[in-house]
Amino acid sequence: MTAVAVEAGPQASSLRHRLAERGVDSTLLLIAPATVFILLLFIYPFLYGLGLSFQPKEGGIGLGSYRRFFADAYEVGTIWKTMRLALPAAFFNVIASVPIAMKLRGRFRGKRLLSTMLVIPISLGTVLTAEGLLNFAGRAGWINRFLMAIHLVDRDHPLALVNNYWGVLFSLIITGVPFAFLLISSYLSGIDPSLEKAAAIMGADWRKRFSKIILPLLAPGLATTFMLTFVLAFSVFPSATLVGDPAGSTRVISLAAYQAYAEDFDYSSASAIAILMGLIELIVLALVMGWRSTLYRGSTGGKG
Repeated sequence: MTAVAVEAGPQASSLRHRLAERGVDSTLLLIAPATVFILLLFIYPFLYGLGLSFQPKEGGIGLGSYRRFFADAYEVGTIWKTMRLALPAAFFNVIASVPIAMKLRGRFRGKRLLSTMLVIPISLGTVLTAEGLLNFAGRAGWINRFLMAIHLVDRDHPLALVNNYWGVLFSLIITGVPFAFLLISSYLSGIDPSLEKAAAIMGADWRKRFSKIILPLLAPGLATTFMLTFVLAFSVFPSATLVGDPAGSTRVISLAAYQAYAEDFDYSSASAIAILMGLIELIVLALVMGWRSTLYRGSTGGKG
């Protein structure tokens, strides 16, 4: 028994050495479960959907589903409507999160409570967020009732803050700002405070410290945060229905894909629209990544 173990030990050791000589690290096997997970839940569904998009409902193999989409101006318009929501929401979420994250960098009483309150909207979910918007900003919501009480709004013509473009945009901001805040806070935590202290000693005010030190080091993180928030906003679906106008100004591209699948039972067109969604997102991400590559290339936080 001992002799077998002694023989197995050198053999296993020599195998590891042979693999190492060929550039193969046995610890890489630890990523095998994640690789299988990605293959089954991402790569296979993507390839299946891609193949399905080239099988038009009327039969045959070709670009029929793509041609049908681009031949319909109503369908093509969903791209612009989605971009019109996703881009402003992503920009606002990033820009609004920076000053909040900057203010919460230091230590002060109540910081943990305030940080918790800021991220609560993430846990609410889309339905609860939409319900809250309807209660607060609906035609009979608290905002309109207050404005009517002080005679700033006519009872017959309340402010239209939901069931339109603004309702969906507000929903994307409510759920997007906390997400962007968490990401930007993590990037800010990596910036060495001694850099700002040194600049302050040399006479730089807070504006110069922010523009010359914080912003260049934070810019790559801002680009990454923008990309993630854009992807989340571009795939908006429930909000476009619950607090938007799904037949008009907020008929986003994800709704077009859903209707092709669930109402028209045209699985090829639904897959084609989903592939187009992915391509549009990749184009935007490539543009942002190209801009990001022109920024600071060192460690994101400046500690390295």
